Amino acid sequence: MPIVIAHRGASAAKPENTIEAFVEARRMGADMVALDARRTADDALVVHHDPEIAGLGPIIGIASAALPAHVPTLAAALDACDGMQVNIEIKNMPHEPDWDPDQRVAVAVAALVDRVGWRERVVVSSFNLATLDAYRAADDGVRTAWLTLPEWDQLRSAAMAKARGHDGLHPHHLAVNAAIVDALHRDEMFCNTWTVDDPDRIRELVAAGVDGICTNAPDVAKQTLAEVASP
Repeated sequence: MPIVIAHRGASAAKPENTIEAFVEARRMGADMVALDARRTADDALVVHHDPEIAGLGPIIGIASAALPAHVPTLAAALDACDGMQVNIEIKNMPHEPDWDPDQRVAVAVAALVDRVGWRERVVVSSFNLATLDAYRAADDGVRTAWLTLPEWDQLRSAAMAKARGHDGLHPHHLAVNAAIVDALHRDEMFCNTWTVDDPDRIRELVAAGVDGICTNAPDVAKQTLAEVASP
């Protein structure tokens, strides 16, 4: 059975990417939490999906001490996820205000993961393949996976990721079918897909053989997997 990955925590029940959402994900039985890492003006690592905070502006322009209380540091988020694995998505895209072509955010995340002893419990992902490359250059002992969009050529993307030493592909669920999963597995790569709340689609993805399903509703996913296992 695939693992259940709580998308930004149990985000259908609690505010996304908050300590409350991560704690609720654990209570619901999630195996992993997927969260987003960004840099602040003083180079702290915090968890937030969007590059800006309403009313305050870009996170990259705000000192960590001035952020709202609901925005956790990455270290605090990992503490809240104890007992689960964590998928850290590193946000670093050219069209966003915190874009850093020097990939300092990837190096900083690698240093923190090592410092807090989470290297065996995390997967690091990004839509930016260069960011993943920078992470692997900083620490090649942590699993890495390329996030892909449904319109991309998934097999070509998988081959590119594999050639650069990455371990998995994280495709949007609309791009996933059994043939793609089989091809990834033949190449010894894992396939975690995002983001699915519908029980019928979850069942289809189980049948396709995915390794992980990212969902806003981990309780629904866990119940669906239990029903699949015991029809």
